[in-house]
Amino acid sequence: MGILNVTPDSFSDGERYLALEKALVQAERLLQEGADIIDVGGESTRPFADPVSEEEELKRVIPVIRELRKNFPQAIISVDTYKAKVAELALKEGADIVNDISALRFDNRMVDVVKDFACPVIIMHMQGTPKTMQVSPTYHDVVKEVKDFLYQRKDYLISQGISEEKIIIDPGIGFGKTFEHNLTLLRNLSSFKELGSPILIGASRKGFIGEIIKKPPYERDAGTAGVTLWCYLQGVNIFRVHNISINKDALAVFKTLQGRKPCLP
Repeated sequence: MGILNVTPDSFSDGERYLALEKALVQAERLLQEGADIIDVGGESTRPFADPVSEEEELKRVIPVIRELRKNFPQAIISVDTYKAKVAELALKEGADIVNDISALRFDNRMVDVVKDFACPVIIMHMQGTPKTMQVSPTYHDVVKEVKDFLYQRKDYLISQGISEEKIIIDPGIGFGKTFEHNLTLLRNLSSFKELGSPILIGASRKGFIGEIIKKPPYERDAGTAGVTLWCYLQGVNIFRVHNISINKDALAVFKTLQGRKPCLP
């Protein structure tokens, strides 16, 4: 999954792809490098970020998704939002997947939108909100608590008429977790297979990688590839990354050494 941030304040991309033309060029680059999914987001969810209005998010996201669908008809498009109206209009314009960091908790209408469109949905664990999540996150047992949360949300969505086959889970690396919480979750990812859903990990260029290698976000792609290989061994299905090429190449070599067929662009 290639990340396409159309925001002025992303921790990694800043306003690099805010202009429609630049966003389309970046999307084409991601697809050429082998992205299976383009994840379009119009609100930064970095730690301590302020929320944006529904109107502003629509203004950022909808034109990009409309043009992506027109220019790349075979692409799989995900909309990264927790607002039901943004998701609804994005799906009408051709998005295929809803990626909701709140696990459909922040907007009561989101469950109905996902159900009505019968689209895949990614549900993520987060302690607090982006504005507050990194203010002293605390757990007694981070693996159990994150897993229990995802179990509960999955069961709730199924009870509301969303197909189990449409649900993808995300433990939420960096969302209300300390450095040690992130490492503990990553070391125990294989246990999340118990939930019976595909697993997505979004660790690309995040702060815990920077703490390990002591480099700023734009110099963390090799570190991200290391996380991707580890997650692959743990049974993760989807890798949400900024740099498709380095992660695809790392996986292709790794799978070949394992005697498996590499997945190339």
